[in-house]
Amino acid sequence: MEFSLYLHFHLSASLNSVDTEAVDKDSSTLEWIFTTVTSIALFFLFLFLESSDPKNPNYKKRIFAPPSLSLTCGWNGAIESQQRTKSFSNKDDSLFISKDLSVAEWLENSSETLRLDTSPHQSVRMFVGTWNVGGRAPDSDLNLHDWLTSCSSSPADVYVLGFQEIVPLNAGNVLGAENRVPAGQWLSLLRQALNPHRNGQAVTYDPITLEEAAEAAPWIREELGGLGSRDGYRLVASKQMVGIFLCVWVRASLLPHVSSVRVSCVGRGIMGYMGNKGSISISMTLRGTTFCFVCTHLASGEKEGDEVRRNADVMEILKKTKFNKSNCIFSDSPDTILEHDKIFWLGDLNYRLAASWNEMLELLLEKDWRALLDMDQLRKEQRGGRALGGWEEGKITFPPTYKYAANSDSYAVRTAKTGGKRRAPAWCDRILWRGKGMKQQCYLRGETRFSDHRPVYALFTVDLDGYYAPARPSSGGTSSAAWGKIQAEEMLLLTRTQSCIQTATRF
Repeated sequence: MEFSLYLHFHLSASLNSVDTEAVDKDSSTLEWIFTTVTSIALFFLFLFLESSDPKNPNYKKRIFAPPSLSLTCGWNGAIESQQRTKSFSNKDDSLFISKDLSVAEWLENSSETLRLDTSPHQSVRMFVGTWNVGGRAPDSDLNLHDWLTSCSSSPADVYVLGFQEIVPLNAGNVLGAENRVPAGQWLSLLRQALNPHRNGQAVTYDPITLEEAAEAAPWIREELGGLGSRDGYRLVASKQMVGIFLCVWVRASLLPHVSSVRVSCVGRGIMGYMGNKGSISISMTLRGTTFCFVCTHLASGEKEGDEVRRNADVMEILKKTKFNKSNCIFSDSPDTILEHDKIFWLGDLNYRLAASWNEMLELLLEKDWRALLDMDQLRKEQRGGRALGGWEEGKITFPPTYKYAANSDSYAVRTAKTGGKRRAPAWCDRILWRGKGMKQQCYLRGETRFSDHRPVYALFTVDLDGYYAPARPSSGGTSSAAWGKIQAEEMLLLTRTQSCIQTATRF
């Protein structure tokens, strides 16, 4: 206690000295800077040691990791990003990050707090899905459970779900206010598909808010007597940009191990700027391993040379996607997509077939998918090093996912008999990955007739790097209000310290 008072006094005296003493521009300046920096270091060291002492009543309550986003809390405590990137429709009110992620347990990526896991090898199962829904709001009887469980009878630990065209891409939606009603409907159906009623009760169609999606499903709490906060799946983050929508769900038991959640959007639509085309990227850290999920809708068109525009979209997305740096002075969070440990690229990439119309039609009638796949533009561009070189994709064994006639299993191919606009089938909807320790278990497509695209999904086993932050104490310990108060105190302290360091550098 005496040592703490001494440090507080010594630190205050050092920090206030710039206002009360004339600082010489020679040795006295260096002495003042040295004293200030030393005092700050000792002060933080003391607080860290104090928080690590089990005899201290504040043990496990001191938090040294400010959130990695610039955050504000609304009436319901929801966390919204205040960071705006230079892309069309990157609006704060369409971004949600779970309030349970607003406080990390330790200094992010600090060598003093991260420790090597000596338990058996750790891995998680990740389900990654993408679906262009053709501008349609979901029907009340749309079955998403089969889509999310088709790969395996055992559910995954993390669900990464990307959608394209959740609203029609008309001028009103592209240039006007963002329509978030369909996103709420999709979230409602996803929450019920991931957290089914144990008594077989029918699902409801009512759209839910982002905050409701992040809470434990009410029927889980009821069925478990109010103890379901660590059961089922919880929404970690979601973001909408016009028709592109990306959301990440994790097991409730994994939620305390998720940190540093950040979002970045890049518009590549009209004028190369608007959000009818482009990307949403979500960055997060799970048990010390950094993940990036990139949901894209690239330039359309099947004329010769249109693949060049898609290549340009890829390059611009990789170049312009920047994640807001954490406020923590010890943070080493990735700034760009390629700096992450594990990366998933999913979406309607819109690459078509590099074949003549007659050649394509002949192979289509024969259902020779292997021969058609040899003409796939994406693989040709990858082999030529023009786009997504070095990214991996699983073996494609399913038919082209686009373009289907409405409510049909037939491709919408124009012939002399049918007329209409000519569309060549293609594998537009893809899932790629980059990083070590990632093994794909399956790569399939769904067969719903809901839109002119078929959904595509994959299941991965992903190794974690072994470094992790301990989980937050259970709900029976520190209350949310207490955590918030402690967080605010630490942020204020850190802000003052950074301000003092910046002041010192001016002398």
